[in-house]
Amino acid sequence: MPEPSSRRGAIVASALVTPTGPAPVRGRSSAEPLVLRDAGVAWEDGAITYVGPADGLPASSPEVFEGGLVVPGFVDCHTHLPFVGWRDDEFETRLAGATYRALHGEGGIYRSARLLSEAEDEEALAFCLPLVREMAEHGTTALELKTGYGLSLEAELRQARLARRLASEAPQACTVTLLAAHAVPHGMAREDWVRVACRELIPAVAAEGLADAVDVYVEDIAFSIEDLRAVAEAAAEAGLPIRCHADQLGPSGAAEAAVALGARSADHLNHVSREGVEALAIGDTAAVLLPASSFLMRGSPPPVRAMAEAGAAIALATDFNPGTSAVLSMPEAVAFGCAWYGLTPHEALTATTLNAAWVLGLHERTGSLEVGKDADLVVLDAEAFRRVPYRPGHNPVLATLVGGRSVVRR
Repeated sequence: MPEPSSRRGAIVASALVTPTGPAPVRGRSSAEPLVLRDAGVAWEDGAITYVGPADGLPASSPEVFEGGLVVPGFVDCHTHLPFVGWRDDEFETRLAGATYRALHGEGGIYRSARLLSEAEDEEALAFCLPLVREMAEHGTTALELKTGYGLSLEAELRQARLARRLASEAPQACTVTLLAAHAVPHGMAREDWVRVACRELIPAVAAEGLADAVDVYVEDIAFSIEDLRAVAEAAAEAGLPIRCHADQLGPSGAAEAAVALGARSADHLNHVSREGVEALAIGDTAAVLLPASSFLMRGSPPPVRAMAEAGAAIALATDFNPGTSAVLSMPEAVAFGCAWYGLTPHEALTATTLNAAWVLGLHERTGSLEVGKDADLVVLDAEAFRRVPYRPGHNPVLATLVGGRSVVRR
């Protein structure tokens, strides 16, 4: 494997598998993944220059992984980094019967907001950097960072700046999402916070170049579809795409509204309606599945097969956060997605690579192994991708490369 500073190299593995076709891949797409045996990948200046049979590699001395599988690097398109501190006691309380709603008033989002507010910037970065490096160890080569633990104008701006700093120090490519409407700040009416978010927060974030998208948590304990529309309008004026936490704790019609607004994604979808499934099937909004948080909250799975059969574009992510999904491993998310949500291994691969890259607006540079794209790739200790969901809890990553740079090697 090349040295971390190298921008040129090649590898050979027993097999290679990658999504093909334009992003996002929809439902049971006719575009089958490219599967090669005895395959090689070469790159120069961080970009892929060759994908094909190993005996056709232009490089004279590639690194060889006998019995290994090369896949695109995983793209984690839904996380709640940066944050500080864990909430495992809340997990234990939920195991004893408490609901997420019952903990929401003083715990949950509000607790993480307090923990972040009490931490210095350097302390927050020192907490988060080992986590993003651990994500790289599990094959994540690109990820979303998200605000939402600020809950005031200045605190949200501070978290967005922290996210940009974290992105500059992380080994992966990172985008930042402004979760402008996550929880209603204590002492403020919901309508007043939405007004602040639309008139002050979003314009300030856009002016400073702090975010790549805007998100809204639509739920009966959070924000309404009308709030989503208002935030989407403000985001559009700022030139930022909109995303939506939709139908997680109960049906709300948020998926349909997200599609109607041209949202980049509708995430969670545990209680999406039949009309929501139909909308996702024909709209340009990706369905982002987050099975690890559903499992840890003992929630109901969404109608995943119905979405796939209808033709929805499906992405899969960890929802890494300190309260409901302390899971940062994309292979583990794949295992949940296959064993519990019913995705096939190849559907899960597409959902965690090319489609997830599309959600973050990175699909033209990463998410598949194609000439001209960034050399973001992972070598797994298997000859078929089905081994990943088959062995939950096992880290299958032998090597992680970002732009041709070796950031992990076991």
